[in-house]
Amino acid sequence: MTRALDIRGLRLGYDTPRGLHTVVDGFELHLAAGRIGCLLGPSGCGKTTVLRAIAGFEPARAGEIRLGERLLSSADTHLPPEARQIGLMFQEYALFPHLSAAGNVAFGLRRWARADREARVREMLTLVGLPEMAARFPHELSGGQQQRVALARALAPAPALILLDEPFSNLDGATRERLTVEVRDILHAAGQTAILVTHHAAEAQTMADHTGLMHGGRLVQWTDAAPR
Repeated sequence: MTRALDIRGLRLGYDTPRGLHTVVDGFELHLAAGRIGCLLGPSGCGKTTVLRAIAGFEPARAGEIRLGERLLSSADTHLPPEARQIGLMFQEYALFPHLSAAGNVAFGLRRWARADREARVREMLTLVGLPEMAARFPHELSGGQQQRVALARALAPAPALILLDEPFSNLDGATRERLTVEVRDILHAAGQTAILVTHHAAEAQTMADHTGLMHGGRLVQWTDAAPR
């Protein structure tokens, strides 16, 4: 079940011989369940660091991250990534080359009963428009198809939140534009809460319900998308 994301007073950084080097400070965000948010900004502004902190790969030095009623991170609490119910989708699709599309989607469902797992794989491949590609291997799929399989794999375990880190940056312009719309529609159809990180304003405008502009480790603006 998707849940709202709440981040309050978040500070992120790393230790140096001179003390803590702060990368993100005073970060605040609320994203309602079933909505798509985007962190937009140039390289080095802290957006990917925030994404990594939500995923559990960066500790919080101050503040807190909550997903629904669950505290994921604070100065005293750090839930490991595998316990956060968060799906990840990166610019490198990271599909397993020795597994078919169906095998890739099923990878996170290994503890499910076989019949339930097979039904979920069919459901997810249908959701992303690739039911006929189940038996194909990654090298037999186009870049856009690989990205949709990666999305199906991220959605399959029914995560509370999906994080997308520059997911379209390896695609050509026309494919990127088409897939941005497709992924947005798939996420909305699934009722999925999601955070997208990008430095492309057009991607943010097309895909997100809310866009946050980051600069110098701070969220300086959080706006609603124009009606579609």
